[in-house]
Amino acid sequence: MNNRSATKIGIYALILQLLIATFPPTALAGLIQTADAIAAEDRSAARQQLNDALAREDVQRQLVQLGIEPDAAQQRIAALTDTEIAQLRQHLHALPAGAGVLEVIGVVFVVLLILELVGVTNIFSKF
Repeated sequence: MNNRSATKIGIYALILQLLIATFPPTALAGLIQTADAIAAEDRSAARQQLNDALAREDVQRQLVQLGIEPDAAQQRIAALTDTEIAQLRQHLHALPAGAGVLEVIGVVFVVLLILELVGVTNIFSKF
């Protein structure tokens, strides 16, 4: 192959590359409802409020005294669902740290009992 034909191939390859590069990428966009946008903003504000509460020095001291690292608490908040965040946000000022163990056990027992009665689980089987 001579030098002239190699140059032609290079020029054609460059032209092809420029043509391909000039095609606009496809944009996939859609409309969102106003309620969805407001809900997303509320979720963001709720997470920010919880993170601000965790950033306070007295809260961090209390977490360390209870054996919880502040970073681990932030990771747990990031993993919460929207419903859990709403419940925690409602009761944030009234919840003492580490309290309510009996209530949690009671709620779990009631949920298991309901699931057993409906027939979803077989936890309390007859021997």
